[in-house]
Amino acid sequence: MIKVKNEYVNREISWLHFNARVLQESVDKKVPLIDRLRFLGIFSNNLDEFFKVRYATVKRIVDAGKKGKSVLGGEKAKDLLEEITKIVIEQQTRSQEILENIEEELKEENIFIINENEINENQAEFIRDYFFKKVNQELMTIILNDLTEFPLLKDTAAYLAVKIVMTKNENGASNNNRYALIEIPKGIDRFIVLPKEGDKNYIIVLDDLIRFCLDSVFTMFEFESISAHMIKITRDAELDIDNDLTKSFIQKISSSVEHRKISDPVRFVYDKSIDKDTLQFLKEKMNIVDTDSVIPGGRYHNRRDYMGFPSLGRDDLMYEKIEPLPVKGFSMNGSLLELIAQKDYMIYTPYHTFSYVTKFLREAALDPKVRAIKITIYRLANDSQIASALINAVKNGKQVTVQIELQARFDEQANIKYANQLQAEGIRLIFGVPGLKVHSKICLVEREESEGIKRYGFISTGNFNESTAKIYTDYTLFTSHEGILKEMARVFDFFETNYKIHKYKHLVVSPHYTKTTFMKLIDNEIANALVGKEAFVRIKMNSLTSYKMVDKLYEASRAGVKVQLIIRGVCCLVPGVDGMSENIEAISVVDKFLEHPRLFIFGNEGDPKIYISSADWMTRNLDFRVEVGCPIYDPDIKQELLDTFDISWKDNQKARVFSANQDNAYREKTAEDTETRSQFALYDYYKQKLES
Repeated sequence: MIKVKNEYVNREISWLHFNARVLQESVDKKVPLIDRLRFLGIFSNNLDEFFKVRYATVKRIVDAGKKGKSVLGGEKAKDLLEEITKIVIEQQTRSQEILENIEEELKEENIFIINENEINENQAEFIRDYFFKKVNQELMTIILNDLTEFPLLKDTAAYLAVKIVMTKNENGASNNNRYALIEIPKGIDRFIVLPKEGDKNYIIVLDDLIRFCLDSVFTMFEFESISAHMIKITRDAELDIDNDLTKSFIQKISSSVEHRKISDPVRFVYDKSIDKDTLQFLKEKMNIVDTDSVIPGGRYHNRRDYMGFPSLGRDDLMYEKIEPLPVKGFSMNGSLLELIAQKDYMIYTPYHTFSYVTKFLREAALDPKVRAIKITIYRLANDSQIASALINAVKNGKQVTVQIELQARFDEQANIKYANQLQAEGIRLIFGVPGLKVHSKICLVEREESEGIKRYGFISTGNFNESTAKIYTDYTLFTSHEGILKEMARVFDFFETNYKIHKYKHLVVSPHYTKTTFMKLIDNEIANALVGKEAFVRIKMNSLTSYKMVDKLYEASRAGVKVQLIIRGVCCLVPGVDGMSENIEAISVVDKFLEHPRLFIFGNEGDPKIYISSADWMTRNLDFRVEVGCPIYDPDIKQELLDTFDISWKDNQKARVFSANQDNAYREKTAEDTETRSQFALYDYYKQKLES
C-alpha cells in the first residue's frame, strides 16, 4: 500500500517539479539541439517568475510571523522556504551540467560558444570594434567602494560584479581592492555571432565580450588584475495597490508596477566561482538576510535569454514549424458570421490558424449591420491585430466595449499602454470588478438583422494573442447559440453592475458558480458509480491546487468513479493511493507547445457533458476571478473534444506520470501500445479531418 505524508502535494513544491519537467526537455534527444537550449531558457524564465511571485508570497507569510500550514498543504512556511532553496540549488546545478553538455554537442555541429579566454586575433579585432561601436556607450558602471548607499539593483537585470586588484604603491604596500558593478545592457543581443571561419560558427556571450574589454572600461585605474563574476537579484512582484481615492485605477496600477522596482529582494544568485571577499562585500552592502534565498550558480545568469539563441540558419537543429490548418467547412473566403449562424465551429490553436479570430473581428468591424462589439482582454501581442481590429470597428461607428485586465501578471505595463491607446480612439473601457481579476476569454457581437438583434460570439480557453497562439494550445468556440450569448451579455453587465449577481443556465461563471457547478457534475458521477453505472471524469487543465476540488475528486475515487487528469503544471492531488485515490490517474504532457486548454468531460450515463473554460481548478480561479466556462452542444465538436483528450491521454513519449514519488517518471510504452507523441498526433488528426 502506498502511504503519503500529506493528502496534498504542496503547491510550490509541485510547481518546482513542473519546472523540472521543462528541464527534462533540454536533455531529451527527441528535442532538436537548439530547441533543447531554448528549453533551458524557459526553465530559467519560469524560475525567475516563481521567485517573484510564489517564493515572495511564502516569504511574506514568514515575515508576518505566521506558519501558514493551512494554505501550504501542511507545510510550515519557514521550512518550505528552506526546502525550496534546496531544490532550486539542485536544479540550478543540474541545469549548468546540461548547458555544458549541450555546448559540447553544439561543437559536433560546428557551433562553438567561446569565452574571453578563447578568442583568436581576428575575433579580438571584431570584438573590440563591436564593443566600442555598440556596447561601451550602453554600459552602466558603478564604483562601489565610496558609496554611502548600495545602488538599487533591477530584478530584470544581470550584473557583472567586478573586483579590481590595485597595483602596489611605491612603498610596496597594497592599495585596497576596488569593487564595481556593470549592468549587462538589455538592448543588445545576449549572443553575438562572430565571423564564420570555414564551416565553423562562433558565438560569444555578451558577458564574456565585456569581460574581454574590461581593461578599456577601467582605464582610470592602475591594477594588477581584474575579474568579473555575474550576480542578479529577484524582487517581490506582488502588486500593493493603494486606496488613494484621488487616483484613477490606471494610475494606481501604474504606481504599483513602478513600486516593484524598489520592492524587497527575495533571491540572490551569484557565480559560485566568485572570490570570497567579493561575495562577502556584496552581501554586507546589500543586507542579505537568512530568509532570502541565496543560490550559488554558474557563470551565466538570466539564462532566459537562451530562449532567443540564434538559429544560425540551422533549421535541422530546431523543430520544424507546422503550417496552421483551416477548419473543414469554415472558409475565410466568405462571411464567417453567415457560417456561424448555421452551426458552431471550434478551432484548436496552434494546429488551426488563429486567423479565424482576427477575421471574425475584422468582419464585425466592417459589417454595416453590426451595432456593437464587446470583448475581454487579458494579454495582447506586442503589435496586436486584435487591438487594431477593435480600433477599426470604432472608426466605423460601432459601439466597442473592452474589459481590459490591468493586473495581468507581468503584462500590466503593456495593458496600461493598450488601455490608453484604445481609450484615445474612443473605445469604451471597463476596468473590471473590485477585488476580482477578469480572466475570462469572451467576445460578443450584436448584429441587426431582419428579425431583430442577433448575437454572435466566441469563447476561448486562452488569450486573444496571435503571438502566443503559435505556441500555446487552446480551444476557441465560435457560436451563435442564443442561450449562451444572452448569458455572455449578462457577464458583461456584471462587469458594470457587479452588485447584481445573474443566474446562468448554460455558462459556468466564477466566482459564483464554477465550483458548485463542477461539484454537482462530479456528484452526478458519484451517484452513477454507487448504483453500478459507468462513471468517469476526464479533465485537462494547467493546474489543480484547490483542496476542495481535490477532496471532491478523492470522494469520487472512493465511490468508484474513474478519473483521468492531464495537468500540465501544478497538481496538489496525489493519485493512486489506496483508500484515497486509487481510481485516479494523472499525467503531465510537456512538449513542443505549451499545453494550455481547460477541458472538462463528465460521463453522464453515456451522454457526456463537456465544457471548455478559462478557469483552472485553483482557489484564485474559482473564488477570486471572473472566469467563464461554456458547454459544448454540437455533436461533432463534442466528438472532436473526446478524440483530442483521448489522443493526449495515450501519449507515451512526452507524458510524465504523477505519483506519490513525485519523480517525473515518463509513462512507459507497453508492447501493445503504438508510439504516441500527442502533439504530433493531434496535428495528424486534424489533417485527416480535412481530407475525410
